[in-house]
Amino acid sequence: MSVQELDLSRVDEIISQTTNKKGALIPVLQKVQKIYGYVPEESIEQIANGLQVYPADVYGVLTFYSQFKLKPRGEYIVRVCCGTACHVKGSARIAEDLVNKLKVAVGETTEDRKFTLETVACVGACALAPVVIINEDVHAKMSADEARRMIDGIQKGKS
Repeated sequence: MSVQELDLSRVDEIISQTTNKKGALIPVLQKVQKIYGYVPEESIEQIANGLQVYPADVYGVLTFYSQFKLKPRGEYIVRVCCGTACHVKGSARIAEDLVNKLKVAVGETTEDRKFTLETVACVGACALAPVVIINEDVHAKMSADEARRMIDGIQKGKS
């Protein structure tokens, strides 16, 4: 969805249904993110005005809590663990191969919004290293080839 297509009228609807404006920032942000898949930066001032808080407060909450995203996200969030055990077992190669396969940098979303590629510091599954998580599904003892095949399967509708 491009900025030109972004209809922020739903943000006003959410705010209008809020009774305790001062204490509603996080719930409003959660609802906005649920609708758009992220919190559009264009909505920050609108949310601040509607809740009678400073835009800096809205931005501060958005950037403090990892649950909030300021950029569109993919339907599939692909996370490659880069903790010590995973790194030693080849997670950097997996991440590099997925960057090439998806044609996006780590932290970015494919143009079709199908995939977002991320690296994470540690998922706490060292015995399963290297680990790739797609949405909530944990894939253990992965290789770069296996990770590419999983992406191929999703792209072909065999998720």
